[in-house]
Amino acid sequence: MRRAARNGVGGIRSATVRGVALFLTGALTLGACTSEPAENEDQRPDARRAPDSRSPSPTPVWDTRPDSIAAVGDSITRGFDACSVLSDCPEVSWATGSDPATNSLAERLLDKPDQHSWNLARSGSRMSDLPEQMRAAAKHDPDMVTVMSGGNDACQDTADEMTEVTDFRTDFTKALRTLRRTQPGTQVYVVSVPDLKRLWSVGRKNGLGRQVWKLGICPSMLRDASSMSQAAVERRNTVRERVTQYNQVLEKVCAEDLRCRYDDGAVFDYDFNGDELSKWDWFHPSKKGQRVLAELAYRHVTAPAGS
Repeated sequence: MRRAARNGVGGIRSATVRGVALFLTGALTLGACTSEPAENEDQRPDARRAPDSRSPSPTPVWDTRPDSIAAVGDSITRGFDACSVLSDCPEVSWATGSDPATNSLAERLLDKPDQHSWNLARSGSRMSDLPEQMRAAAKHDPDMVTVMSGGNDACQDTADEMTEVTDFRTDFTKALRTLRRTQPGTQVYVVSVPDLKRLWSVGRKNGLGRQVWKLGICPSMLRDASSMSQAAVERRNTVRERVTQYNQVLEKVCAEDLRCRYDDGAVFDYDFNGDELSKWDWFHPSKKGQRVLAELAYRHVTAPAGS
C-alpha cells in the first residue's frame, strides 16, 4: 500500500522542518517512420506525381539543440537546500536555473532560457505524481522534458514502505503516455536516481549531518547512520537494490520510446563529495552539486545518437 506521507527527498514533515530549523540555527551559531505507398498504376515512371512535401532536412529523432525545456521531478530539480535551510532554490536548478555559477542545462542549450524553460518539479513528489507533472509540462509545448524522480519512492520511513517496482513502472509508463497524448514529438531526457547509499557514506562523516538526519531525512537509508550492525547494513543494501531496480525500469521504459534518452546511470554512478552536498542536510546537492548535474545532463543530451 502506498503511503501519502512525504518524508524523503524534500518531503520532510512540518514538525521535522521546525526541528531541523531550530537545530541548525543553534549549531550554526556555535560553529558556523513514414508508410510505403500502395502499388498501383500511379506508380508508373510516366505517371504524374504530386510534389514531395517532405522537409529536405527532416528533424532527427534526437535533437541535441532543443528550443525549449520543461523540467519535472522532485526536490533535487527544485534546488532544495542548495541556498538556504529547508527551502527550494530553483534559480540554481541543474535543469532550468538562471544562476551563472550553475550554468544549467537550459542556460547551455537555449537562446532565451528565461522565456523558454519551466520548472514544474515539486519537492516531496514521487513517481506517482509524475503523470500530472507531465500533463502540466505538455501545456507548454516544450521541445524537451527533463525527468528526475524516484528518490522519494526509496526514501520512506522504512525499507518495507518503499514504492514497489511494479507500481514504479506503471507510474513512469503512465507519465510518458500522458505526455505523448498531446506531445508525440517532445524529447524526454531521463536522469537516473542517485545512489542513496553513496550519499550516506559521504554525509555520515559529518557529525552535524548525522544529527540532522535523525530529524527525518530519508530514514530508510539514513536512520542510525553510524550503525554497522547486520540489520542496518542489510537495510541500506535493500534500499540501494531498490534504487537499482528503479533505474532499470527507467532505462527499459525509456528505451521503448523513440524520443526518450536515459542517462545510462551517470547520476547513480557519480561519486559526489562533501562539497557537492548541501551543508544544510548533507544529502541534497549543493550549488556545486547542481552544477555537476547540469554538466552530466549537457554531456548526455548533446551526445550524438549511438555514441
